[in-house]
Amino acid sequence: MDPVVTVEGLRKAYGDVTAAADVTFEVARGEVFGMVGPNGAGKTTILECITGLRRPDAGRVRVLGLDPRRDRYAVRERIGVQLQAAALPDALRVGEAVALFASFYTGGGDPAEALRRVGLDDRSGARVSALSGGQRQRLFIALALAHQPEVVLLDELTTGLDPQARRDAWALVREIRERGATVILTTHFMEEAERLCDRVAIVDRGRVVALDTVGRLIAALGEERRVTFVHEGPFDEARVRDMPGVVRVERLGDRVIVSVRGVGTAGRVTTALEEAGVAFDELRVERPTLEDVFLARTGSAWSADAAPDVRPSRRQGRP
Repeated sequence: MDPVVTVEGLRKAYGDVTAAADVTFEVARGEVFGMVGPNGAGKTTILECITGLRRPDAGRVRVLGLDPRRDRYAVRERIGVQLQAAALPDALRVGEAVALFASFYTGGGDPAEALRRVGLDDRSGARVSALSGGQRQRLFIALALAHQPEVVLLDELTTGLDPQARRDAWALVREIRERGATVILTTHFMEEAERLCDRVAIVDRGRVVALDTVGRLIAALGEERRVTFVHEGPFDEARVRDMPGVVRVERLGDRVIVSVRGVGTAGRVTTALEEAGVAFDELRVERPTLEDVFLARTGSAWSADAAPDVRPSRRQGRP
């Protein structure tokens, strides 16, 4: 691993509320690293300590080998940040906003290229007030990319976006990574983390309770997979129930649920159904998800709106 971000024993509290408790992890160069957890879990606080916006109560943070507090100006020249709470004057034009942010940095960046990358090059003359929610989010990403940073930090990137705008944002994250930048993102959308992240840290009540690739986190559960399909009428359930690796067979109306364990068992069940001439429809193989990992690690029901944010608010701007 070639770490570009190192966090060791990070602690941060707001009064009686502990937002980060002994958090430790590294982010490798070129990876997409995700922090997932419900609102109020501490994700944004950890992100703000990495950028230097917050001073940790204890612990050590290094970004590109630099201290984000002591070397704040050097760090900010090399990172881009899209904050969860973001706002710009309504009368400001899109092109003006990106040019302004690019001027904050020594290299100046390329505002036109930043707008092109997020698909807003045709909206350069539009006022911020005229943008849709998805376009505003893309504008804030353009502000973070204006100076071509080495590390990009995205906080709750797709909150409030419609499904198409969310997928457009996902495509943009992949493009940022393909251009060689390292991406750190926070999210409470499990599908988003599964699709985008090389590794994921599950954060709960200020602690990292699990950290690994999505595949390894799920595999470590040893959970059952489910083969579900629709079938009208009876069939020889024992033919499936007695197969090695099949845990149980359930029927809910015309839907059949076969719970299985072990590599290849789901495929063998499907083959057995076909060989027996069972006519089935809507066949699906469902696996455990990151939500299941969260439940197993924390013992808490998942809710994207589980807790209010305890941090003081900040607005979009150069740290």
